[in-house]
Amino acid sequence: MADIHRFLNFGEFTIDLANRRLDRSGEPIDLGSRYFDALCLLASHQGDLVSKDRFMAEVWKGIPVTDEALTQCIRTLRRALGDEAAAPRYIETVPKHGYQFVAPVSHGNEPSPQRAIQAHAGRIVGATTIGGLGAGLIGGSFYGLLGTDGGAAGLATLVLLCVSLSVLGASGIGAGMGLASLWRGAKSPAILAGGALGGLVVGALGSALASSGLEAITGTFPGRVTGMFEGMALGLSAGAAVLMAERFARTPRIALSGAAAAGGTLAGLTTLGGGWFLGSTLAVLEAQFPQSHLEIANLGRAFGESGFGDTARFATAMLEGSVFAASIGLAYLRWRKA
Repeated sequence: MADIHRFLNFGEFTIDLANRRLDRSGEPIDLGSRYFDALCLLASHQGDLVSKDRFMAEVWKGIPVTDEALTQCIRTLRRALGDEAAAPRYIETVPKHGYQFVAPVSHGNEPSPQRAIQAHAGRIVGATTIGGLGAGLIGGSFYGLLGTDGGAAGLATLVLLCVSLSVLGASGIGAGMGLASLWRGAKSPAILAGGALGGLVVGALGSALASSGLEAITGTFPGRVTGMFEGMALGLSAGAAVLMAERFARTPRIALSGAAAAGGTLAGLTTLGGGWFLGSTLAVLEAQFPQSHLEIANLGRAFGESGFGDTARFATAMLEGSVFAASIGLAYLRWRKA
């Protein structure tokens, strides 16, 4: 192959023409030989209509095949690229005529995976932060409606508190996962370690600031609050959510169910080991400040307890973990389609 136009770069993808290889953010994607040839034909003629006859002549080399063979080829390419026929980013159908590659393509003798990898890492951080926002809204509404005296002030305060904590925590976790993806790639188990480390760091900082801040304002040390081990569990669950979204991108229900199960399990195990998530922290604050709008003990009564006991602590922790992980998984899946 000539030393120019050896690589075709588009989006997160690189086609290595000399080695007949397609990469996504530096990770190889398996394609059959004819399907790879079809993709090269499309991408090397970006913006041009490629007719059925041309596919047959240059990909199938004149071997008689049915129209279904070409349809299956395009369907497989779209699946490999994460593309959709109804809203194409890469391959657009020109009815009754053929297909057109619509994404910008750069040609050169050097691949450009690093830029794509860096962009992908940044979008992991963005998707995780957006997922944290969603989880904070859900969690704040849950505790605000069921764990306060029903007043608007209590509801608004808890929603703002949960959103702030969740967004900050998710940003730190996302940063850890983004760094891990730069190091090992988006599908690497290193994402789990990055999420766990990010959660541990932000959890430790958040715990220290919350404890010292409440003590400075109220003169009372709140005792046990959500901290680094809880943050590490949430970070692991966020990493699991991203990996499942990558693995089961074409079956979102499985991806989100797996993310929710991972988040709930990790939070539950952390609670059994002595961890305290937001519900437990709010229960402590209610006990210390009985004149507040908090009525977290109501949640315990739903489980047959006289107050916010072990069952309520375990159940709400699992709920928090499930919602957090599923929200991040959903945000990441939406990003993959964007």
